[in-house]
Amino acid sequence: MLVHELMTSPAVTVAPEVSAKAALRLLAEHGITAMPVVDAAGALVGVVSEADLIRGAVPPDPRAHEIPVPVTSGPSPHRVADLMSHVPLSVRADADLTVAVELMSGTAVKSLPVLRDGVVVGVVSRRDVVAVLARSDARIAAEVEDLVRAAGLACAVQVEEGVVVLDGLDDARDQDLARVLASTVRGVLGVRFGRPSPA
Repeated sequence: MLVHELMTSPAVTVAPEVSAKAALRLLAEHGITAMPVVDAAGALVGVVSEADLIRGAVPPDPRAHEIPVPVTSGPSPHRVADLMSHVPLSVRADADLTVAVELMSGTAVKSLPVLRDGVVVGVVSRRDVVAVLARSDARIAAEVEDLVRAAGLACAVQVEEGVVVLDGLDDARDQDLARVLASTVRGVLGVRFGRPSPA
């Protein structure tokens, strides 16, 4: 599966000069944890996360301390440019989804800006990947069956924990075509040929 087949598009983005408060509102309104920061041309210049925006933003409550703590008039206003990560991870729209998964699982990053020709065209998140991997076997089987039937292939289709099992295809070319078709279905973790495992 390719990144662009799964990404959320268009991405919720923010400009560097936007205030931290306005950026927090965007995160809250869209239920997201981070946003790409883009310039006027849509090119990626950073990423700002909820952690970036809340760090130092909450003043201490004097009721929680035995010794009075000074309470200032509030944090000084910040722009997104002052708080964002300036070297963000990103992924290309035509990249294999496994590249995005490796980046997100190997770091603390929960979502990645998706780029096409240097411009942000979407965002892919851990939540997007989880949603695909959680798809039911029955739904996956129905979609695979539709695809192989439309291609004129006659075979039995079963899905076991995300792995498609195709029975009745002996020709190598038919198997290659069926493998490619099945692999395009969201949630497919693998394809094999032969009889399904006994229930």
